[in-house]
Amino acid sequence: MTEISNNTTTGSRLKSIVGGSIGNLVEWYDWYTYSAFALYFSASFFPSGNTTVELLDSAAVFAGGFLMRPIGGWLFGNIADKLGRKKSMTISVLLMAIGSLMIAFCPNYKSIGIFAPIVLILARLIQGVSVGGEYGTSATYLSEMATPKRRGFFASFQYVTLVGGQLVALGVQLILQKNMDAAELYSWGWRIPFVLGAVISVIALYLRQHIAETSAFEKEKQDANPSKEKQGIQLLLQYPKEVLTVVGLTLGGTIGFYTYSIYMQKFLVNTVHLTKETSTELTFTSLLLFAFLQPLFGLLSDKIGRKPLLISFGVLGTIFTVPLMTFLSHQTNTTIIFLLIMCGLAIISGYTSINAVVKAELFPAKVRALGVGLPYALTTAIFGGTAEVVALWFKKIGHENYFYWYVTITIFISLTIYLTMKDSKHHSKME
Repeated sequence: MTEISNNTTTGSRLKSIVGGSIGNLVEWYDWYTYSAFALYFSASFFPSGNTTVELLDSAAVFAGGFLMRPIGGWLFGNIADKLGRKKSMTISVLLMAIGSLMIAFCPNYKSIGIFAPIVLILARLIQGVSVGGEYGTSATYLSEMATPKRRGFFASFQYVTLVGGQLVALGVQLILQKNMDAAELYSWGWRIPFVLGAVISVIALYLRQHIAETSAFEKEKQDANPSKEKQGIQLLLQYPKEVLTVVGLTLGGTIGFYTYSIYMQKFLVNTVHLTKETSTELTFTSLLLFAFLQPLFGLLSDKIGRKPLLISFGVLGTIFTVPLMTFLSHQTNTTIIFLLIMCGLAIISGYTSINAVVKAELFPAKVRALGVGLPYALTTAIFGGTAEVVALWFKKIGHENYFYWYVTITIFISLTIYLTMKDSKHHSKME
């Protein structure tokens, strides 16, 4: 028996997938706006006069938001598995809007002193809870709404919209850079995208209130007997192998992704010594093409399986990360820089395009959102969220190349998991 209802029309399914995906885009826009504009507001909250130190402080707050993601993964995973995927996604986007408004209207360090970074940290913690719940629930929702033969394709849109959120943030940054001078951006212009994020969250809230619940959840709700079955963490502990697989799957992929997407913009400014404007343009263009790669890789996984793509990412990432990053750090030609970034993003597409569906296929419906979300959030909190901090710390002590090896080692660890796991396409618990 499949978990996709035969009564679900193609139009209804597509409407729900689009609604869930757009909400995901808005949620990740709010999250990435912080990273995209850290170059401008870091001095407002952490004045020091040293660019690397200011970025390191703001990156530490970014990492702090990640530390709340396991709480979000646990909280919203439970909500999704008990009350519905739709309800969980609706609450999470509302919480993200609150965090954006707090950052938008927070006075700077000169005005309120130490309370400025405290408010900033609190806002990021709130957003961390929100985005921590978003991944597991949206991955579950998109995977469950898709037809079995196109599950890889439809689930790949989670990263399309995830990257889309970053692209919108960078697009807003490009517009502001071209229409405001640097002094205005440093003074108050950086607040505009946070206000915008809160406003468009209302649109996402509306869309998510009008999407369908998945038939997988509805059937599980009808069949479940809460008085006899364990729930939440107790239930998740019955799947230790699957939980550890999610951790192993995520480790190298999340660090690789944050290296070539989130950290890359700062790397181009701070190491390659490009202007902020050129760095933003290169990051925007490369991520736009990266987004288009996701459904192509997703379709490929529907044809040949998930495991070959994961192994390709693991092998190529292990071999080429150090050469790519080293060569990139010494480049001045923007065309070569762009091509090198695209090589890195193409490699990690073997992970990003299908990681959501692979994790969803590991768990039954009654614990799927929690099973996908919590171990993923724990891994990203420890490794993904700290990628920038580790990179900037190695640069600060004069050994930036150590970071390249750090990324390589984590990808190799994930490769060992890819080589030993079963192909989830052929051993899916969604059927």
